[in-house]
Order: sequence, then structure tokens, then C-alpha cells
Amino acid sequence: MDHRSKSQQEQDAKDLQKMGYAQELLRDMGGFSNFAISFSVISILTGATQLYGYGLQHGGPAQMSFGWLLVSIFTMMVALSMAELASAYPTAGALYHWSSFLGGRAMGWFTACFNTIGQFAILAGIDWGLANFVIGLTGLTPSPSMTIKVFTALMFSHALLNHLGIRIVSWLNDFSAWYHMAVVLFLLVVLGMRGFAQPVSFLFTFNAADGFKPSYSFIVGLLLAQWTLTGYDASAHVSEETHDPRRNAPWGIFIAVVVSVVFGFLMLAAITLSIPDLAQATAFGDSALIEVMKLRLGPGLGSLLVWLICGAMWLCGLGAMTSASRMVFAFSRDGGLPAHKVWAAVSKRFQTPANAIWGLFAFALLLAISVKDYSAVLSIAVICLYVSYGLPIVARLYARATGHGGEIGPWHLGKFSTPVAVVAVLWIAFISVLFVLPPTSRPEP
Repeated sequence: MDHRSKSQQEQDAKDLQKMGYAQELLRDMGGFSNFAISFSVISILTGATQLYGYGLQHGGPAQMSFGWLLVSIFTMMVALSMAELASAYPTAGALYHWSSFLGGRAMGWFTACFNTIGQFAILAGIDWGLANFVIGLTGLTPSPSMTIKVFTALMFSHALLNHLGIRIVSWLNDFSAWYHMAVVLFLLVVLGMRGFAQPVSFLFTFNAADGFKPSYSFIVGLLLAQWTLTGYDASAHVSEETHDPRRNAPWGIFIAVVVSVVFGFLMLAAITLSIPDLAQATAFGDSALIEVMKLRLGPGLGSLLVWLICGAMWLCGLGAMTSASRMVFAFSRDGGLPAHKVWAAVSKRFQTPANAIWGLFAFALLLAISVKDYSAVLSIAVICLYVSYGLPIVARLYARATGHGGEIGPWHLGKFSTPVAVVAVLWIAFISVLFVLPPTSRPEP
């Protein structure tokens, strides 16, 4: 380690100490690794593909273009506000501390509760969707018990690797970022060489197979994009393991969302333009993406592409476990959870929050078994996580209104900070109402 790096390490530890915490976790992540974990958890190859059939049913091709861009614009407002806070308060658990510093202990506690529940749900959602893909590709007999078995094996692999150390996970997350971009580019090239089945104007086609009124069907379908563009708080959660987190964590959040928006739009557009027959693709339901790939590319190459996508889903689950375990660790470190001393324990050998990791494994499994409706699990994840994103932004707005704006980090929006934060809060309020119930449980308007 050179003198400059050692000096930065010492400064990072001092910054953490000023906020009342000792350096316990191994600080070994650079700027790219910080970006990579958020990019991996967002994982356009996970959310957008797992809910592709859902999007076709609730809006059709227009959901993949207009819906994606609409959600992207407002999600960027949320991400920008969070990046500011990450620069000001670089700690593990991030959102919980932001709310505590700016809005008091009670707001911090509610933020942590919503984020923790959302983390359970996002872990369950990622690996449950991946389990169904794996079962479909391997020819295993689909059943609830088979899904649970595959789900448990996938979740165990994520917990074990996270237990073994941040260096392993950091390397895999770096690889994951390049892997995601490479698979999307490969998909674009292969589908482009095969030739698209539809003209570009097809992306503007609205289609609803859900029995709702067109406008309602479209906004319900926004779950596809919003579920995908979730999890970028991961960069903030690993602040205590990142070099110069006041700069690297906010840039990690911002760049992860921008790259995801661009690559996600290109991927969805290419897949949608490859649909031979819209009615047939919509009828495939949850397996729409697999079947469209096979129809357009043949069973061999189509299945290969889906397997590559499954690899991205697995890497997404790995990053999600890293982020979630840091949130549970930080909340427990401050006594916020029952049996907090257990969950706050750090492995002396690996310097990882081992008990928090295995606790998440157990609770995510319990959630997956208890909640039978997959879209309900995703709705829980989106609502809880975005409420936890919104509370510290509200706390910052309130603090500014009362003349106590809190600390400003080196990464900030200047005069645009308040209007961006207001838009972010309004969007979070909107989607929190929209996704309260899964669409299958709503009566027809």
C-alpha cells in the first residue's frame, strides 16, 4: 500500500469515527467495485427478463419503451438525491443513518425497518425468479417443492460466498458488471444479425391482456421497470468497505443507474422487436422471454442466451446478499433488531457480518415459502425499498426547511438539490400507492 492509499484509509477511518463507529469491516473496494455492486443488484438481465411476460400482459411493447423511459426519468431523481446523502454520510446501513442524523432516531428506525423488509423481499424475488428459469431450462418437473429446493440451493451459494469475504464478492461483482454488459451486447448482436421481426414503430404498440382499462393496465405494468431499477443503494451500504466513499459511493449510485437505463432500454427494444407474433408471445405468460428467444433463434442458441441471462441473475443475487447483510449489520450494531448482538457479530477470520448473512438466508427463505404470489413479493420489495429511499430524502428536506440542512459532501447537486428531492419524494409516494396490491388481486375497474 503506497503512502497516498494509506493516508486515504486513515482519513476514511477518521470520517467513520466522527459518526460514532469504529472501522470493523475490511475496506478493500475501489470505485469500480462500488459501482459494480449497484449495477449487479439492479441487474437489467434479472428484473427486465423475469417480468418480461408481465410487461407484455400489462401494456405490451409500449411498456418496454414508454414505460421504461418514464420510470427511468423519475428513478434518476431518486438516485441523485441518494447520491448526495451517500457523499455526506458514508456508513454501512447508509439510509438508516441518513434518516437518523437528519430526522431523529425514530425516523431512522422506520427507515431501517422498511429497508430490511425490502432486502428480504428482493433476495427472495431474485432467487425465486431464477429458480423458475432454471427449472424451465433443465426440464425439471415444475412444482412448489421443486422451486423451493432450487431456490434454497441458489440462496445458500450466495450466503456462503458472502461469508467467505468481501475480496471474493468484490471480484465477482467486478466480473458481474462486465458480464452484464457483454451478455447484453451479445444479445443485441445475435438478434440484430438474425433480423428483427417487427419495425421500430412496433415499440409504440399498446397491448393489454389483463382485462383492465388501457391507462390502468399501463401504470400497473410499470412494476417491470421499477422492480428492475431497484437496489442501487448497494453502493451506499458498502461505504465502510470502499476507499474514499464520499466520492466513490455517490458516483457508484449515479453511474450504475445511468448505465442500467441505457443498456436496459436497448435490450428490451431488441427482444420486443424480435417477437414474431404479439398475441402468441403474450400467451406464454411468465415464460415469454424464453419462448421468444427460442422462436427467433432456435432452441439451441435461444436456450444458450437464456442460460447466460441466468448467470447474470445469480450474480445479481450475490450482490443483493452483500448489500442486505450490511444493512442488517448496521441496524443491529445500533441495537435496532431483536437479538441485535447476534446479527452485529463480525467474523474474526473473514471480517464479514457472518450472522447477518445467514439470518438473511433464513428469513428470505421463510418469505418465499410464506408468500405464494410472485408479483406480491416483488411489490413488497419495491414498496419497502423505495419508502426507505424516500424517508431520508424527506428528512433532508425537513432539515433544510427548519434551518438544519445537515452535512454536505463533496458530491452534491447545488441549487438543484431541493427540486430534485421534491420530485423524487412525489414519485415514491405514487409508486407506493400503485404497488400496494398485486394486479391479480385487484377488481377490474
